Amino acid sequence: MQESYSMIDALFGSKTRVKLLHLFLNNPGKSFYVREITRLIDEQINSVRRELSNMLTVGIITSDSADNKLFYEVNQRYEHYVPLREIFADAPSQRVRATKATSDWRPLISGLSGVRLVIAAGVLVPRSAAKVDLLIVGTVVSTKVKTAIKAVERLEGRELTYSVLPYDEFYYRLSVRDKFITEILNSAHEVVVDADNILKQQK
Repeated sequence: MQESYSMIDALFGSKTRVKLLHLFLNNPGKSFYVREITRLIDEQINSVRRELSNMLTVGIITSDSADNKLFYEVNQRYEHYVPLREIFADAPSQRVRATKATSDWRPLISGLSGVRLVIAAGVLVPRSAAKVDLLIVGTVVSTKVKTAIKAVERLEGRELTYSVLPYDEFYYRLSVRDKFITEILNSAHEVVVDADNILKQQK
């Protein structure tokens, strides 16, 4: 194991950086402040601050202030989040989960009863700048949607941002070129379901 860590240290250039990547990538959704981080990874605060600054610049982590402290957490929307998590995951189960990201998540969403339109964007589509990863349109049961989304998140190895709209509301917002809908359609996206060919009619 020590030999493996040395190889990773060499590849990533800094032992502190490697420890930080292990900490953040194994705790998605959890934030840490600087002195807490120095205790957890047992490194000098100056070294930790320097690497945190580098990681912020790259985009692998984000920061936010609360209670007069600056907190850091992994950016699950970072372009290379999934492969990095596969490399740095500590538990075998996490490695398996990450490698399953190549499995097809689409049937989990398209198979929901009442779905009439599904658009994938954001982290699910390369080069998409949309803030929403999934737009689901139709008359669907919210609990079933949440269950399906959690299953997709397990396959993708990250949290997703999604929105559910009734068909009539989507149709209206599409017709008036609503900003929310337009931003998704103007960004790179994938139409997973279009039962009524509504998007084809708009072309």
